[in-house]
Amino acid sequence: MRAHRISHDTAKRIVEVMVLPLVIVVLSPVYVFVATLVFLQLGSPVLYRGERVGKGERRFMQFKFRTMITRTHDEEGRLLSDDERLTKFGRLLRKTSVDELPQLFYVMAGDMSLVGPRPPIPAEVARYDTRHFIR
Repeated sequence: MRAHRISHDTAKRIVEVMVLPLVIVVLSPVYVFVATLVFLQLGSPVLYRGERVGKGERRFMQFKFRTMITRTHDEEGRLLSDDERLTKFGRLLRKTSVDELPQLFYVMAGDMSLVGPRPPIPAEVARYDTRHFIR
């Protein structure tokens, strides 16, 4: 009798679809707690939204907990760097990767994977040559 083999990607997807609903439910109090802290520390909006490019060059909007102030320029009109806009609270969220918890919903939707490269921004993909698309 011959054993059937499934691809690594298929096995990974099966595990994601089976495990993630439970993980999301267990983490739901954390989502509420972090969203409340972001609102109290940084105000509204609680989530940052950015376009990303997924497998097959499919674009999707990715949400993360916000870690920066929304103001992009100082009083003199000078553009603030990302480091200047990042708050201490935001640094903590990033250091612990808590800001990325909303991405679990994108894994469930199939736009992202738990294991694999981060989805790049469209401007980065525009600079790719053929060899970059292998990843």
